[in-house]
Order: sequence, then C-alpha cells, then structure tokens
Amino acid sequence: MDLLSFVKKWTESSLILKIIIGLIIGAVLGILVPQYSIIGLPGDLFVSALKAIAPILVFVLVTSAISKAKSGIAQRFKTVIVLYLFSTFLAAMVAIIGSYMFPVTMHLSAASTATTPGGLGEIVSNLLLNIFQNPIKSLAEGEYLGILFWSVVLGIAIKNVGRDSTKDVLDDLAEAITRVVRAVIQCAPFGIMGLVFKSVSESGIGIFTQYGQLILLLVGCIGFVAFVTDPLIAGFALKRNPYPLVLTCLRESGITAFFSRSSAANVPVNMELCSKLGLDKDFYSISIPLGSTINMEGAAVTITVMTLAVCNTIGIHVAFPLAVILCIISTLGACGSSGVAGGSLLLIPMACSLFGISPDISMQAVAVGFIIGVIQDSCETALNSAGDALFSATAEYYDRSKKGEPVNFLGEFAK
Repeated sequence: MDLLSFVKKWTESSLILKIIIGLIIGAVLGILVPQYSIIGLPGDLFVSALKAIAPILVFVLVTSAISKAKSGIAQRFKTVIVLYLFSTFLAAMVAIIGSYMFPVTMHLSAASTATTPGGLGEIVSNLLLNIFQNPIKSLAEGEYLGILFWSVVLGIAIKNVGRDSTKDVLDDLAEAITRVVRAVIQCAPFGIMGLVFKSVSESGIGIFTQYGQLILLLVGCIGFVAFVTDPLIAGFALKRNPYPLVLTCLRESGITAFFSRSSAANVPVNMELCSKLGLDKDFYSISIPLGSTINMEGAAVTITVMTLAVCNTIGIHVAFPLAVILCIISTLGACGSSGVAGGSLLLIPMACSLFGISPDISMQAVAVGFIIGVIQDSCETALNSAGDALFSATAEYYDRSKKGEPVNFLGEFAK
C-alpha cells in the first residue's frame, strides 16, 4: 500500500474509533512504562499545533466572513450570546444546589503565591486591555477577544473599500488554513494517546481517591449541566429532542477538549464540527471563538463549588439569597476567566471575598484546585467546548426555524 492510499484510508476511517484506540493505548502505556516520557510527546505536539493554528484560523475566517457578510444573521448572534450567558448562570445555580445537597470540605494548609485579580473591575479592565492591544500580540498569545475585535474591524474595512479579488484571496486563504486544521485534527488519535499517557504516568490513579468527595461533586455538577440543563435549554429553543445534538457535540468536541484541556486548542475542532452540522460559516466563525471566551459553564461550576467548600470548611453558613449573588459573581467572573492568567481557579478568591474570607485562606483553595486540576480542568474544558458548538447550532437552527427556512438538523450526522 502506497502512502497516498494509506492516508486516504486513514482519513476515511472513524476518527472517534481511532481516538478511543489511542486513549486505551495511552492509558496502558502510562501504567506499564510511565518512565518513557517521550511517549507523551505526540500529545504536547498535537496541542501545540492546534494552539498555533487556531488564532490564525479565527483571524482569517472572521475577516473573510465580515468582508463578504450577508445580511440577516444579526439575530443569531443575539440569540447565541443569550444562550451562552444564561447557560453559564444556570451552571452556577446547579453548583449552588449541588453544594447544598452534598456539602464538602477541604484540607486547607498549603500556601499559594499565585496572583489573583482584585475583583470584577480588574477583570473587566483586563478584558478591555486585551481587546485593544496590538493585534499581532493578540495573535501570538491567543487572546480571542482581541483577535475578534481586530478581525471584525479589518473585515468591515475590506468590505467597504476592498475589491472582490481581495475578498476572494481572503476566502481562498481561509479555505487553505481550514484544510491545514483538518490535517492536524486527523492526528488526534496520536495526540490523545500522548496526552492520556502523560496524565496517567504523572498522576496515576491516586488522584481519584485524594479529595474524592470534592472531585465527585465537581464532576457531578458538570455532568448534570452537560446532560440535563444544557439539553433543556436547547430542547426549549428548538422544540424537539435535543439529545442527538447534545451527544454529537459531546462526542465530537468534548472528548478532544477533555484531553487537550484547552478551549483555545479546541476552537478548530469546533469549527470543523459546526461545518459538519451544516451551520453558516459566516456565523460559526465568530460564535465559536466568542464562545471560547464567554461561554464558561464549567468555570462557573468550579468557582461556585470551590468557594462554598471553603465556606463549609471554616464554618460559614451561606444563606440562599447570598448564594444567588454568588451565582451572579461566578457567572460574570467565569465569562472573564479566559482573560486572567490561571483561568477559573484564580477567580476563587474573588468569589470568597463576598463572604469576607481572607486571601490567605482562599488562595489555599486555589492550591487544592491545582492538585485536582487534571480532572477538574479536563471536565470543565469539555463542558465549555461542547457547549460552544451546542449553542451555536441551537441559535442557528432556532433562527432558521423562525424564518421558515429549511433546517438540516445535525447536518452530516443525520445521514
């Protein structure tokens, strides 16, 4: 068999099946030969490749989409933003209820010297600075709000003054980068194998017993959001059984996000998924990177659960009205977590400050978060990323239905 025939057979075979095989091989090797760290290299390379191409992909796709934008999709953006924010708030509420039903504590002893934001004002300030920073810096550092802002500005400028030939060049460039992304995604089985090997060889199975109750509560809340509240939101909007769409997004997006533990790295995966779902490229090329910034259901769960665990540990009773305020703070903080170094964990002290808890105590919870991060961050990222695709699809299908346009529900997956 020549190389071209092999490549063709590889790309035509089931990607999910190949990922599952890679997952099993990586886990077995992590248990049997954890000392061979080189086995984890494909995982690092896979994530690095996705992180490298994702900002360029977003910048070119958005610029091209805006420069050739069709009218009539503005309502979809309003809908998807509402879905992102509402689902994040509901995720925080689920965490509140879960923490009331199954209160957990943690051992607070380790000190942490990480830097935490002072409050929501600082988060908003950081986000605005990221939006208006040098676009080259935004591309280099993967700051998607900045990338979105400058690509929209450039796209509008080209739309108004550019020639059709310029727009065609942008379109061709977007297609070329998309093909590069598809080639990288075909390497996912090797990447997943390396990532699983690295997790198993470094953490073993002990991470599942240490802080077990806290992990179970976090994973339980995230699972409830993924399989109950998100489907309810999508089902209410679409007036049909949402689970085929929900399970497709979890399978196609959540699995890779779980092991890459990077929303930025999963942006190309989600764009490929949206293409298969039959969504409008002009829409999802913006909604997906926007979702990776403001659709932070998993982060809202983490901030809320960890904050209430600290309260339980030091004996603070949280009344329900105050818990609702915590929900709002967690939602707003989670939406800004991508603009803060360290992500959702470093927003725990901000939420704890609502109850008068000193940073010396709350930062110890951050340290605990890093200990269980191999599980917490994986589940959190899987929920966030799958939600980006789910609500992008929901917003577009909803908009098409209202306009009486034909809806190819599930796109290629319906075949």
